[in-house]
Amino acid sequence: MSEVTHQPAVEQNPTVRQVLVSPRLLTRECLAGIITALALIPEVISFSVIAGVDPKISLIASVVLCLSLSLLGGRPAMVTAAAGSVALVIGPMVHAHGVGYILPAVVLAGLFQILFGLLGLARMMRYIPRSVMTGFVNALGILIFCAQVPHVWGQNMTVWQLFALTLVIVLLLPRLLKSVPSPLVAIVAVTALALGFGLQTPTVGDEGPMQPGLPGLTELMVPLNLETLQIVWPCALSVALVGLMESLLTAKLVDDLTDTPSSKRRESWGLGVGNILAGFYGGIAGCAMIGQTMVNVELGKGRTRISTIAAALFLLLLVTGLSALMARIPMVVLAGIMMVVALKTLDWHSLTPSTLKRLPLSETLLMVVTVAATVWTGNLAIGVVGGVVFAIILFARRVAHVIHADRELAPDGQSVRYTVRGPLFFASSNDLFEHFNYAGDPKKVIIDLTWAQIWDASSVAALDAIENRYRRHQCEVEIVGLDMRSRSFHQKLSGLL
Repeated sequence: MSEVTHQPAVEQNPTVRQVLVSPRLLTRECLAGIITALALIPEVISFSVIAGVDPKISLIASVVLCLSLSLLGGRPAMVTAAAGSVALVIGPMVHAHGVGYILPAVVLAGLFQILFGLLGLARMMRYIPRSVMTGFVNALGILIFCAQVPHVWGQNMTVWQLFALTLVIVLLLPRLLKSVPSPLVAIVAVTALALGFGLQTPTVGDEGPMQPGLPGLTELMVPLNLETLQIVWPCALSVALVGLMESLLTAKLVDDLTDTPSSKRRESWGLGVGNILAGFYGGIAGCAMIGQTMVNVELGKGRTRISTIAAALFLLLLVTGLSALMARIPMVVLAGIMMVVALKTLDWHSLTPSTLKRLPLSETLLMVVTVAATVWTGNLAIGVVGGVVFAIILFARRVAHVIHADRELAPDGQSVRYTVRGPLFFASSNDLFEHFNYAGDPKKVIIDLTWAQIWDASSVAALDAIENRYRRHQCEVEIVGLDMRSRSFHQKLSGLL
């Protein structure tokens, strides 16, 4: 009985040791890495165009990133490579100042990420609301799908037929054969069909040159002086923040999909080290790629670092020894696979009428704002930041009116007690001022804060203003019920603001 209950857990989330001693699990992990490497190629090449660099540079950088994060990263099975969000940040600097500034910018971005990891700033991810995460996932699915549409829409009938064949294999083959990933079968079958019959379709080679061999170390082409630092540091900081945000959000998504934890701190400094290595050998930065991670985790069922190591090594093999064969893969088969990934990425449950009906309107608006900002800008980081800012605004509006002050007049009419309930901070403390009857209260006023806490200086200033207002009416104010922290905070700042 114990073996029956234990076996599924091993199948779902095996350790590296368990994979290495099981030929079937090892095969599954390696095949997941192979299809992930194939899924990386078209996006990495297209992102290199955005960044203004040679596609070969982005592919080599992706090998370095994927391999280094497989060993150093905090989230097993998560795929890291040269990503579009980072390319969008680097692109303007390259177009304005040239490719020579990429190396110092990438190295500085890596140092920032190592610093963020060591300082534990990854813990800030806990403040991202679930609705923003849902919006992030849905926006990502839309972006992945839309990026593949040009490879199918407007193409000839041959492309459409190969597209239909890809969908049939990817969606239906798992019902008959589970031992081999259906995306890999689709890539082999469609490529063989196109080559065997001489079909004229756009290929990977049409996206950029696929020269064999390895480049050397990245050369420093600009002087290391203050002028260079002034040019690269804004870009480096943006790359560091955007890359970390996308990697940590992707790690959290994989945590949820696999029901396993990850080390966000390790992922932060590991990404920094990976980007520094990629800068010196490859030349461009990157971060987690959620689409390819979904290919690895969902379609390939990869669960360990072995899957991403296999992806890095197979991508290296493709770029060096099999570049001519890789260049002949039809783009439509990769586009079809990524479209299926996009549809699987969407959180369809969050879009059903029953779910939307139960959710508060503010939560739905939060998801919509995140999706709209991401799709409009094409930048996942901007969408998440926009969603978080909107969540802060909604939160501030909601808690600004949670303060209650119950008035209780003493039997002799000589004093009055106000029992304040709720958190006192910059938004709610201003509302507190309106809860008191300054002109109508007796000369003795007791403000009981047993059920409230002072969170910031604005609250102390509000209490001082209430006391000053009562003094103009010759009333004595006594504040009671403060906990130790609130009392210390009040004594330190009262009368100084």
